[in-house]
Amino acid sequence: MSQNKVNEEQLKNLIKKIENNDFNFYFFTLDTKGNPSGSIANIYEHVKMLNDLGYKATILHEKNDYKRFADVDYDGIDSWLGIDYANLPHLSIESGAINVSPSDFLIIPEAFSSIMSQKEILNFRCKKIVLSQSPELMFELLPLGRRWTDFGFNDVITTSNKQAEYLKKHFQSINTHVVPVSIPKYFKPSEKPKQPVIAINCRNQNDVLKITKSFYLQYPMYKWVTFKEFRAMSKPKFAEELGKCFLSVWVDDIAGFGTFPIESMKCKTPVIGKIPNTIPEWMEINNSDNNTTTLNNNGVWVNSTIDIPELIATFLKLWLEDSTPEDLLESMGKTSLLYNESDQFDKIKEVYGDLVQKRIDEINNILSTIKVEA
Repeated sequence: MSQNKVNEEQLKNLIKKIENNDFNFYFFTLDTKGNPSGSIANIYEHVKMLNDLGYKATILHEKNDYKRFADVDYDGIDSWLGIDYANLPHLSIESGAINVSPSDFLIIPEAFSSIMSQKEILNFRCKKIVLSQSPELMFELLPLGRRWTDFGFNDVITTSNKQAEYLKKHFQSINTHVVPVSIPKYFKPSEKPKQPVIAINCRNQNDVLKITKSFYLQYPMYKWVTFKEFRAMSKPKFAEELGKCFLSVWVDDIAGFGTFPIESMKCKTPVIGKIPNTIPEWMEINNSDNNTTTLNNNGVWVNSTIDIPELIATFLKLWLEDSTPEDLLESMGKTSLLYNESDQFDKIKEVYGDLVQKRIDEINNILSTIKVEA
């Protein structure tokens, strides 16, 4: 049998496997050892929804020491995301149990450019995709002058059209696909009155100390107000506590989407936040009449953390007087409705379905070339 005939049969079998859903989506994921992370939670959401759609989707770790379930040393995925997410399929590269075939899909976050260039990853003949949630992280480990396409990653999934445009500036030939983030339904207002508690969420711990210490130094009369970082708790418990807060503070300069402010809005907890380097699309209003962009009034947005303590004191007075601006609450409500599980499910079905079909088309094109050569 000729080599062309052998290749032709292999390609036909490959197409049949994909059409029969006999393939796997492998999502390379950092193990947080039980520490909550918005970007990791979103990856787990993709994996769960793909399994719900009838696909095979697996969380893939580099090392074999990942924690699905809590033990005496670490919390696990069950501790903060829940048992349904801990029970999703998990594998590690180190275990040697992974067997990636050309029919499979490998999805790697943008921060792991060093993983993309590893020999064992380069040797995978599967479809390779980047998942970009914080585009600024792509520069950390990307070798100078190299592009994702150099490593065989020709598609990227991201969370907004604005991020897709930003990625296109750096990787002109890459195919972009947008799947927005969703906020679970259990993020909702508390049925009881709000408490004098401020939820604070900062990527850099120094910002937490700077804001809280500055506030208490400037306004010692408000020492009865409490700042809380909601760490080491399940997402439902975190949502419950966030719903009790009268205010939240957010500082994350390299955020791509920013789930915490939307979670706060879902809980009817107003946000004071520092504008990230890349302004999220939910923070902007585009005026097509004069081609201008303004900040949305769905939160109190500042350019510097220095201004935040004074704004907290101002908002605290409004809250105590029951005078929270109605237009603020209205804009928060409109924004929070945009990011729901139903819409994300539909988008995941569409985007990953298109990727599967395009993979079949790619193989068919190769098959056509072989037939022509024969």
